[in-house]
Amino acid sequence: MEGRYTLAMAIYEYYCPTCREQFQERRPMSEVAVAATCKKGHPAEKMISSFASWMAGSSSEAAFDMGEGGGCACGGACSCGGANAN
Repeated sequence: MEGRYTLAMAIYEYYCPTCREQFQERRPMSEVAVAATCKKGHPAEKMISSFASWMAGSSSEAAFDMGEGGGCACGGACSCGGANAN
């Protein structure tokens, strides 16, 4: 019966505040609540990921209006040069 059952996998993004590094882990969706650690063993925080998609035939501008932000999920708070950048 090998190959008949596949776990639903997802890529989760994490941030280690001790190392100040971001990393990704591929894990089963059933392990979403399991704590993650960085390569050095420090506890990591799960980040919120964002992505955009639209239906074929729709205008990308109408479906995904980025407004004045920097184009990432931070709303301009990172070095992307968004409206809220310092």
